[in-house]
Amino acid sequence: MAGRIARAFVDKLLDRVDIVDVVGKTVQLKKAGRDFQGLCPFHNEKSPSFTVSPEKQFYHCFGCGQHGSAIGFLMNHDGLSFTEAVEDLAAQFGMDIEYEAGGPEAKREDNGPLYAVMAEAEALYARLLREHPTRERAVSYLKRRGLTGEIAKRFGIGYAPQGWDTCLSALGTTPERQKLLLLGGLTIEREGGGAYDRFRDRIIFPIHDRRGRCIAFGGRVIDQGEPKYLNSPETPIFQKRRELYGLHHALKANTKLSRILIVEGYMDVVALAQHGIDYAVATLGTATTGEHLETLFRAVPEIVFCFDGDAAGQRASWRALETALPYLQDGRSAAFLFLPQGQDPDSLVRQEGRTAFEDPARFEGLSEMLFRELGKQTDLRTLEGRARLVALAKPLIGKVPGGTFRQLLQERLAELAQTRVIVPGARLPPDPPGAVRQSRPLGPRQSVTPVLNRALYFLLREPGLAAQASHFPALDVTADPRLALLVDLLELLGAEPTLTSGALIERFRDTPQGALIEEILATQMLLPPEHWAAEFTGALGQVLKHAQRNYYSRLVETAAAGTPAELAEQTRAKLQQTRRRDPG
Repeated sequence: MAGRIARAFVDKLLDRVDIVDVVGKTVQLKKAGRDFQGLCPFHNEKSPSFTVSPEKQFYHCFGCGQHGSAIGFLMNHDGLSFTEAVEDLAAQFGMDIEYEAGGPEAKREDNGPLYAVMAEAEALYARLLREHPTRERAVSYLKRRGLTGEIAKRFGIGYAPQGWDTCLSALGTTPERQKLLLLGGLTIEREGGGAYDRFRDRIIFPIHDRRGRCIAFGGRVIDQGEPKYLNSPETPIFQKRRELYGLHHALKANTKLSRILIVEGYMDVVALAQHGIDYAVATLGTATTGEHLETLFRAVPEIVFCFDGDAAGQRASWRALETALPYLQDGRSAAFLFLPQGQDPDSLVRQEGRTAFEDPARFEGLSEMLFRELGKQTDLRTLEGRARLVALAKPLIGKVPGGTFRQLLQERLAELAQTRVIVPGARLPPDPPGAVRQSRPLGPRQSVTPVLNRALYFLLREPGLAAQASHFPALDVTADPRLALLVDLLELLGAEPTLTSGALIERFRDTPQGALIEEILATQMLLPPEHWAAEFTGALGQVLKHAQRNYYSRLVETAAAGTPAELAEQTRAKLQQTRRRDPG
């Protein structure tokens, strides 16, 4: 593993990259004043609400809220990780990636030769499916499964014939290449020396990463034999917990993908694609992981898990539900498709057709399944049963990120349990009609949050506004992360005034403040840019006034707490001075 990519290199890369060029490869952009406009690639729209600013190196959609830098665009649109997006952009400009000092390695491991030999192996297996003397065994199997030559070519399906050294003889022509075959999992080392092919007498399915590079293989036995499916082992370029079979093909076939279906195996993915359902993926010998879900949710807002309807499928679906809960922030959804007894996705779509297979009525939403399964363990006719439902559901709902979906889950639980339910960290649900709640004064932090959000939004969208706050005083920010973020941004822009909106986002990526920035930028401020400066100045004034009032409120509390006479007198004097400065 290499060290963390240096922040200075990310800044340097973003200075070199023009976001208009990056986005323009996917979106048809037209000049609109200082910015560019186009149809949003993240949701369907007829009139453009998607803007790209070359000045701020930032894109934003006023329709769906998607936004970010050139790096963020590759992550959100192409489903790349941060590292992959940086690598992609750096390669385009011939830049060597720089890493932070003290990392495990000073220089990133060069896997280029390994990717190259994997590409050669993919081509070899595909050629053997066309030319090998025993190819008919493999071709007949694929035809029995209803696959055409066209779909086999699209997915790069190949054939590994019987024999111990087909791949080794063709590709292992030097000791260095033989080491690469071992490293990539294409061969297995013999105890007494030498090696032999891992894949023999199998249909071969190349596994690609999101950038389309072959990183591993899966082999399906042709007749009888064990194991039925054989995957490449984990290698420097292949980790099962992160990769998904078919994701690259799904992203390539759909420029505006909105849903991904998770199925069991390679054949399900390929067979569904042949029927026009080209948005299916499969895990690689593991249950769905959090890494899988994060990868998928960067590409689409909705994931559908496809399971057998038997007991084993129900158990697997519940594990998937528990895994998905922490990733269901607002705007994301998960559902389940349970197959009838004895059916697989291929046979079901053949029998009922694509329209019936994709009928939303066939899907069960995650919330429906959650309460249906918990309901099996309780008796809602009794007080004890309803109390048990609350006890079972609260820890699960507590895994969901704060937001509207979590609030709705809480309200549904309260409805089923016929009682008020508060999940720690969630907002309070509304009281039922006629209920009386003791009123409480609104705290200083609550009252200033909308104002801070506005100040932060305008500053992030227009970093040059920081010049208007060059004399912003030092404030106590320990109790308010939004105020802390505002002060940090002003200090950063004071030191580096040329930072763009895109660069600011990348500076705070993968930090708690970065998550707060994403939350703030996801809101819509329907105010023309020419008014942002005045609004920002006004918001800063309100923030300062609130901080000052908060300060002398604490003085009042100190004076009323029975302090010694001398300290109380000093406190009252400070309070009078503060009030004279701020008559409001």
